[in-house]
Amino acid sequence: MADMSPSVRLQEMIRVIRSARTQGEERGVIQRECAAIRAQFRQGDNGSRSHNLAKLLYVHMLGYPAHFGQMECVRLIASPRYNEKRIGYLGAMMLLDEKQDASLLITNSIKNDLSHSSQYVQSLALCTLACMGSAEMCRDLAPEIERLLRASNSYIKKKAALCAVHIVRKVPELGELFTPSARSLLSEKNHGVLHGAVVLITELCERNPDTLDQCRKAVPELVQIMKGLVMSGYSPEHNVAGISDPFLQVRILRLLRILGRNNDTASDAMNDLLAQVATNTDSSKTAGSAVLYETVLTIMDIKSESGLRVLAVNILGRFLLNNDRNIRYVSMTSLQKIVQTDHNAVQRHRGTIVDCLKDQDASVQRRALELSLALVSAVNIRSLMKELLLFLSSCPLELRAHTTSGIFIAADRYAPSQRWHIDTILHVLTTAGGDVRDETVPNLIQLITTAAELHSYTVHKLYRALVTDISQQSLVQVACWCIGEYGDLLLKGECEETEPVQVTEDDVLDALETVLQSHMSSPATRAFALTATMKLSTRITNNVDRIRSIVSIYGSCIDVELQQRAVEYNALFKKYDHMRAAVLERMPVIDKNSPGHSNGDFTAGFKEPELVKVKQAETDRPQETTDQACDLLGLLGDSAQPLQPTTAPSSASTNIGGDLLDLLGGLDPIPAPTVTVYEKNDLSLKLQTDKKTDTGVTVTFTAFNSSDTDISSFTLQVAVPKSVQLQMKAPSGDVIPAQGAGPVTQTVFLSNPNKVNLKMRVRVQYSKQGSVCQDMLQIDSFPAPAWQ
Repeated sequence: MADMSPSVRLQEMIRVIRSARTQGEERGVIQRECAAIRAQFRQGDNGSRSHNLAKLLYVHMLGYPAHFGQMECVRLIASPRYNEKRIGYLGAMMLLDEKQDASLLITNSIKNDLSHSSQYVQSLALCTLACMGSAEMCRDLAPEIERLLRASNSYIKKKAALCAVHIVRKVPELGELFTPSARSLLSEKNHGVLHGAVVLITELCERNPDTLDQCRKAVPELVQIMKGLVMSGYSPEHNVAGISDPFLQVRILRLLRILGRNNDTASDAMNDLLAQVATNTDSSKTAGSAVLYETVLTIMDIKSESGLRVLAVNILGRFLLNNDRNIRYVSMTSLQKIVQTDHNAVQRHRGTIVDCLKDQDASVQRRALELSLALVSAVNIRSLMKELLLFLSSCPLELRAHTTSGIFIAADRYAPSQRWHIDTILHVLTTAGGDVRDETVPNLIQLITTAAELHSYTVHKLYRALVTDISQQSLVQVACWCIGEYGDLLLKGECEETEPVQVTEDDVLDALETVLQSHMSSPATRAFALTATMKLSTRITNNVDRIRSIVSIYGSCIDVELQQRAVEYNALFKKYDHMRAAVLERMPVIDKNSPGHSNGDFTAGFKEPELVKVKQAETDRPQETTDQACDLLGLLGDSAQPLQPTTAPSSASTNIGGDLLDLLGGLDPIPAPTVTVYEKNDLSLKLQTDKKTDTGVTVTFTAFNSSDTDISSFTLQVAVPKSVQLQMKAPSGDVIPAQGAGPVTQTVFLSNPNKVNLKMRVRVQYSKQGSVCQDMLQIDSFPAPAWQ
């Protein structure tokens, strides 16, 4: 490639740079050209200064250093020639900002140019101040801008209005200076001036309540301007797809929304206009849809009439039929916000919303799912649940957890009957058992125990599901629990089904053994199956020896939990056989609000943290003596040394099917210390620690949502000191159901070989009603088991 001469033109430099074959070759070209530009800057060559600065700005656009051209910008701005001023101001906007000291040097030049006789020079100064003016520059030049707002030239007034917007954002207290001039601009006919005036008034109203009250007097003027735009004929200068200046219409509607919020007088003044816009605007083109969308938002935000709100919902319903997915998405987002206040109006579009569940776009599907769940009521629960279950069978994997959670909450609130409720949950477990929350199993078990007349029906249905498929762990756990509790009803074969299945004792035990031996079964599922097998020993008569054999096998199981259960059950067969029937009798009805149940309420009232230091947990530990805290394995013998209790699996489901032998000793498990580390926006985050080994600690975070709407996209990020090893398990979900319907848990394993003082920083991020929230927590101390 030929070397460029120092006087090469900008177009030639661009051509040579673009023809470079490698990045190194490009750097070489730019370095040579920058060296030549520096040399000419030092020589003070006035003839080529603007030419060289233009080339330097192109180099800056490519991402290479160009800071050495800052002072040249200052010199060119002070030049009397327009072409040099233009390049100088452009360079100032690109190379300077309010942090650069050189920016202060151009304040006097801008002030002089604001009084220049040429409107184009004034325009350059206004654009530069609006782009990079610092707070000091804005204070110095604000009177000049206010003067230009009252100029006779429309070209200058529209640019001065936008420059005033920048000044108000930088120095809000200067807003009072521009308020009278901004009001007077509304009488202008030029659309550019009107647009700038509306933007300026909007900014003033948002930053000052007093200005808001003053500007409410301008509502009739704004209404007249808007009516003129809506009813005006074709104007080539302002027409966009058949809509007269949609940009100005959108700005006016946004301003009206601010002025009418929480004000009856202003709202009444604009009701007729909003109805006129809603009925006379063509929604077939994007420009018309934009105007209608802003109209809907304005109607919903002000104190509008009920008929107008229904009209707004109907407009959003028409948007749902639009071929543009973006329009359908924003429509459902808006309907989601108003479904609580205008539920009946939104219900009319339920069919269209449900059809959006079949959309190929995942974001549209998610919005349609959230809106469909919000529309569920006692009247439409059956029909809408059929659609949701159909969607569950084919929905994307990332939406399954959210779908199952929403179905469970809706079924719990509006179930027409207990049988329908049970059938619905079993359908979900059969379809997506691997995507349900941890609390689903204990919740369903609690529901089944309360429906005494359905025990036979439920155990038959669950047995058939268990024989058909053992891959869905949640379904298998519930099936094992029911077979253990109601196995006698299963063997009787008495069921409301038209074709009751005759099941033998061997068939039931074969099914449970299959679960115990399957590689797909988790330790918790095997624990359910082992307990169910043991419970059947009091419900059948001919296969007790087989049950004793199955239980004894797991007495040497590598899994500690299964081993403990098997040893305890063997002890029941041998030493305490006379108590076996009493110990293994049916469980009493489980109270939904009992301590430890997943739906139990937790006390609120903690301070809202930003950075939280967790104090030592004050837990209410049982006051029993050491003998009362002995492990259940005391059944094996009169050991003088009490055995340490083995920690049960964290799942609440294991506790229900597990510690059956607690009936013997009246034991209460010692709870792990729990403290609240975060409580904000109806979201509370609790921390629980459990010391597993001498250097290992398990930390469990549990998040609860006490608001009326679900919290989605919930994530936790954890950082610890370098000497501590951290391992995070996958969370139980990313959607926290409303009204405390179910928590989300996240387990963190910490290995602290050096036994340093544990510290942790946690980032909490979630989405609520469309807005993303993020907070940082600092945890400097932990409850006792983490460090004792």
